[in-house]
Amino acid sequence: MTNPAGNIRTGFHEGELAMQRKAGVAQDAARLTGMLAPANLRGGVTRFLAQRTFAAIAARDADGTLWTSPLAGPPGVLHVASPTTLDVRTLPAAGDPLEDLTAGQRVGLIVAEFATRRRLRINGTLSHTDADGMRIDVEQAYGNCPQYIQNRHLRTAPAQALSAEPVRRGHTLTADDIGLVRRADTFLIGTTHPVRGNDASHRGGPPGFVRVENGELWWPDYWGNNMFNTLGNLQADPTAALLFCDFTTGHTLHLSGLAALEWTETGIPGDDDNTGRRVHFTPEQLVAGRLLPLQADTVTAAPDNPPLT
Repeated sequence: MTNPAGNIRTGFHEGELAMQRKAGVAQDAARLTGMLAPANLRGGVTRFLAQRTFAAIAARDADGTLWTSPLAGPPGVLHVASPTTLDVRTLPAAGDPLEDLTAGQRVGLIVAEFATRRRLRINGTLSHTDADGMRIDVEQAYGNCPQYIQNRHLRTAPAQALSAEPVRRGHTLTADDIGLVRRADTFLIGTTHPVRGNDASHRGGPPGFVRVENGELWWPDYWGNNMFNTLGNLQADPTAALLFCDFTTGHTLHLSGLAALEWTETGIPGDDDNTGRRVHFTPEQLVAGRLLPLQADTVTAAPDNPPLT
């Protein structure tokens, strides 16, 4: 996929604007438009990226399927080569659905520091890949608030924890998959827009905030920054890719499928943050394995997690 000329993102697209209007926050969101200005990777952003060890990328495989995959490495794995260029000195792991990531496509990156509850969103074009990593021509880079980020200190997993396990591909969730989802307090989500390209974002809450029913998933939408990047993309294209990581064992679950926003009555069971919104996800493909070389032994819940209802 080539990078269409003239499509650098400079404001909210029609899906985001529609969501903001329906949620009644259009004026609040308009004040944040400046965050979507063309990227300028300097100063604190450069220092933040240089120290990170974890990110997730939303991109498409050779068949055009959208996936969200972890990227991990020592500090320096994310290197700012210029104010609009980011070098990622690693690739998705062997067996990952994006193992053979190809250049020439739009990608989204979410860079997280769970220990300090900070995250940075990066969108751009994957301009180059080789055996050592990839280069992203960055169009957008902006921080997101610390809401719903669980505090954990990631470290490199010991070698014995990374013993080879077969990677399983399929279409139906197993009992182990369902257990991982129901235990999760965090997942990463990739979405897409037909012009703007792919985006990666973070979702967090208390364990159990993602529900599994009849092989499908749903979770309540929480109050956030009013930008509605993820839900705005789903307004335009229902394609979505979820990544669940067990930060104790390194096991990962990649899901690719379709997501839809549902408006409900406020305060009904499952409307944990009283937004009257939930997202329903139907998986179509999955990849499960031990593909995260990072671990965290303890976790402290985010103070703003809504209780389950």
